[in-house]
Amino acid sequence: MTTTAPSIDGVFRALADPTRRLVLERLSRGPESASALARPFDMALPSFVEHLHVLEACGLVRSRKTGRVRTYRLVPKRLRQAEDWLSRQRAIWEQRLDQLDAYLLELKEKRS
Repeated sequence: MTTTAPSIDGVFRALADPTRRLVLERLSRGPESASALARPFDMALPSFVEHLHVLEACGLVRSRKTGRVRTYRLVPKRLRQAEDWLSRQRAIWEQRLDQLDAYLLELKEKRS
């Protein structure tokens, strides 16, 4: 196992939840307050804030408090790390599938 895999585990756990993915989509348009982010969701604010804590704990978002308002913003670097990991996995599996395809074609030619 590579040393980068454990560091992105929290990112993948955070991305597994549809509410958190929607929050990230909203934050991709720009920073928003916790209450503005929570508005479209049918849940109590404390429950929603737990989602924000998960996103912040894994480094996908950062918050800043000004007065009584806490504003969240996206941290693209963490998403890029997950994307890089997925790209490496895709490359490995594409290579394996290409090898399987070549092997099957070879078997087919031997049978002909």
